[in-house]
Amino acid sequence: MSETALSAPRLTMVQWLICVMAAIGFAFDIYELLMLPLIARPALMELLKVEPSNPLFTYWLGILFFVPAFVGGFFGLIGGYLTDRLGRRRVLTWSILLYAFSAFFAGFATNIYVLLFFRCTTFIGVCVEFVAAVAWLAELFPNPQQRERVLGYTQAFSSIGGLLVAVANGIAIQYAGSFPAIAIPESFVGFWGSIPDEGQHAAWRYTLMSGLLPAIPLIFIRPFLPESPAWKAKKESGTLKRASIAELFSPALFRTTVVTTIMFAMSYGAAFGAIQQLPQIVGGLADVKALADKKAEAVPDAPDAEVTKKKKMAARKQVEQKTASNYTKVQEVGGLIGRFLLAVLALRIVSRKALLWVFQIPGLLIMPVVFYLFLQVPNQTFATIDLKSIYLDELPITTMSLGVMICGLLTVAQFSFWGNYLPRVYPLHLRGTGESFAANIGGRMLGTSFALVTTTIAGSLPQTLDSPTRFAYTAAGVSAFVYLVGFITSFWLPEPGPEHEEA
Repeated sequence: MSETALSAPRLTMVQWLICVMAAIGFAFDIYELLMLPLIARPALMELLKVEPSNPLFTYWLGILFFVPAFVGGFFGLIGGYLTDRLGRRRVLTWSILLYAFSAFFAGFATNIYVLLFFRCTTFIGVCVEFVAAVAWLAELFPNPQQRERVLGYTQAFSSIGGLLVAVANGIAIQYAGSFPAIAIPESFVGFWGSIPDEGQHAAWRYTLMSGLLPAIPLIFIRPFLPESPAWKAKKESGTLKRASIAELFSPALFRTTVVTTIMFAMSYGAAFGAIQQLPQIVGGLADVKALADKKAEAVPDAPDAEVTKKKKMAARKQVEQKTASNYTKVQEVGGLIGRFLLAVLALRIVSRKALLWVFQIPGLLIMPVVFYLFLQVPNQTFATIDLKSIYLDELPITTMSLGVMICGLLTVAQFSFWGNYLPRVYPLHLRGTGESFAANIGGRMLGTSFALVTTTIAGSLPQTLDSPTRFAYTAAGVSAFVYLVGFITSFWLPEPGPEHEEA
């Protein structure tokens, strides 16, 4: 063990509180982001009063995925600037409160515009929180080994957030009828509108409202959370330089800003352009098709042939959606492993390029192959882990779910990499702004747009291929592209130097 590691002081009670608060913040970041795929279908059906086959449903589904991400990215950049101007702790606190209360009030949505508004404010809070938390942690733990460990392990809770939201949704679905009814007070009905009786115990509303949870410990812990000592000292002495977005493109930082923004976008591109497309792909697996056909055959015939057809189709869709949900959980487990692996390796691999290549190079080789062969190789089932007791349904251990888990490991680990790397390449007065530009302009705005790229290309492929195959082939191509661009760009990735180690 190095002398630096041996000299790292033990965490104090306040530092443990800091780590707990940061872990909660990171966990609920992903909790809020991954909530939409779980609640979008029932929410749109209730608010729009249309079936999923209706073009209006598809239109608003795209709006709910794209607009909040774009708005969050834009205002997240402003939030990064405010982090440098107003302080890390203050912005962190208000960003968590913003996304927590936005999620809660979204549960009272009486129309699609209210839901869209609160999803936008939720995204703004999430985008700002990540930047503020990373800068805050980096400066509160000046010991390099301790800082890498704290940043790595607290960020690992992001993937736990993905599993927690699945648990919350499972609880909401099972106990929605027993929970208090969600209704708008009479005095606000004229302004806000009312929730119909059939929507007052809707599981999607309770799932949204569960996003309030991180605000509860924050209210009690906040008085014990210190401001960044380095930022505070410069602020009080009058030596804190004014943050400027233009400075990100000064000769000293131009390369850092451009390279990190491109690479952050490619990391998100792999997630949104390939991994997040699993719900469109898994229905094409032979074993899933067989199970869906079996469920459809068990549906009793109705007097009306058209009604029978719709019920059988609904039974097939239910199987496909459940399988997609379970595969997504396997991917989240892979992401969790990847984040912890990154946290361990960050302490042992000095070169940041080498650390990133541990995940980039295998991802460049494995991701395209997994998605290209997704529907072509036999999907052998090795085991099924029953997790119904904790509302996670089950985890299928199959040939392709293991492939998905590896893809999740290699891709999600890179998100933690950026949380460790970015605070070390920007000066203190510009740290929040620089991190925010890479994370929000690169990741949230450019990276998430690869979901649109995938759906657009998949829709333009020959219709002789079924929809799952078109999405699988497109996801393979998109993942190959973003990983290749990310890997090539990494050769220009600056190694952190001592010039920005003020904290």
